[in-house]
Amino acid sequence: MPPGNVGAVTTASTDTSVVVIGAGQAGLSVGYYLRRLGLDPGNDFVVLDRGPGTGGAWQFRWEALRIGSAHKINDLPGMDELGLSFETADRHAPAKDVVAEYYRQYEQHYGLQVVRPADVTSVENWGTDLEVHFTLDGDDPKEVTTRTLVNATGTWGAPFIPWYPGLKSFEGRHVHTNDYRTAEEFAGKSVIVVGGGTSAIGFLLELEGVAADLTWVSRRPIDFLEDGGLNLEARIEAVQKQDEAARAGRALPSIVSGTGVPRTRRIQAGIERGVLIPRPVFESIEPHGVRWADGAFKYADAIIWSTGFRPELRHLAPLKLREKEGGVVVAQGASWKDPRVFFAGYGPQASTIGANRAGRMIARQVIATLSKLQAAR
Repeated sequence: MPPGNVGAVTTASTDTSVVVIGAGQAGLSVGYYLRRLGLDPGNDFVVLDRGPGTGGAWQFRWEALRIGSAHKINDLPGMDELGLSFETADRHAPAKDVVAEYYRQYEQHYGLQVVRPADVTSVENWGTDLEVHFTLDGDDPKEVTTRTLVNATGTWGAPFIPWYPGLKSFEGRHVHTNDYRTAEEFAGKSVIVVGGGTSAIGFLLELEGVAADLTWVSRRPIDFLEDGGLNLEARIEAVQKQDEAARAGRALPSIVSGTGVPRTRRIQAGIERGVLIPRPVFESIEPHGVRWADGAFKYADAIIWSTGFRPELRHLAPLKLREKEGGVVVAQGASWKDPRVFFAGYGPQASTIGANRAGRMIARQVIATLSKLQAAR
């Protein structure tokens, strides 16, 4: 790793001034603003990304997913300079391919020099510095020392499956959202889809006519929004709840549970066909299916868990940032336990627009922190 050359904000023993972990929407947004504030990509700051290619978590999404109202993607800051916008992107191509290509052009245009595939395994406190341990393309472990750290890992690498009695006894396939690829994998199978968001609904509509039979279960009633768009007041309230949880160090609540699902024409048609009629969640899982509290049983070859994700923070465990309530105390993107550590795309910033706005705020805070660290030397 090349040594830093930030002058006033680095030390002789420090490789770089900032390490950004993750090159999804949040990480690229931070990188863009760090560059605008005068830091040199690949030298003054380094971006490490685990993915084999560009696109962040989008590169791993399923083939049938398209860019649309239910999966809106906001433009990265400065994307207009390239003449690109997701508003005018191809709605027929797989979303994962469109995002990967746009992000590739973005990284190249702004010279962000993302290091990949770099899998960060841990971050350790080395007194005045932080040491980031990672493997590059599966080779021997490497490390880079830094004055500050921006964690932009998102949630894709930490899928959440709720526990039910008999969960491990199931002899069929457990498939989480991040494992799902195509409907053809389930041709002729009996499938249960668990979840109340747009991903669960997308799976059901894709599997219709492919799977032998489908059952949709949800832990809560589905709030289908009549106007076909997100309820702004509910959206604001959901983001506020995320912010309150982040400030208190609690586990983060679900955004979609507080905002509902837009009743698009495609979704309304699915409701009318009887495909999108959820049942209450089952009580237990058995080797060959699930059972409800009233004794009803449903055979299943596969259970698709569209049950969300948790923030991916395992690599930060050595820093001891997690609270007993289950989360990390974060306010305005900064860790309260360690002011050198910042979180991009965490809590209220998790949406694409939230991550973009946070990029500017966090980049400015990073520069301010570097100045303080230099003054304290």
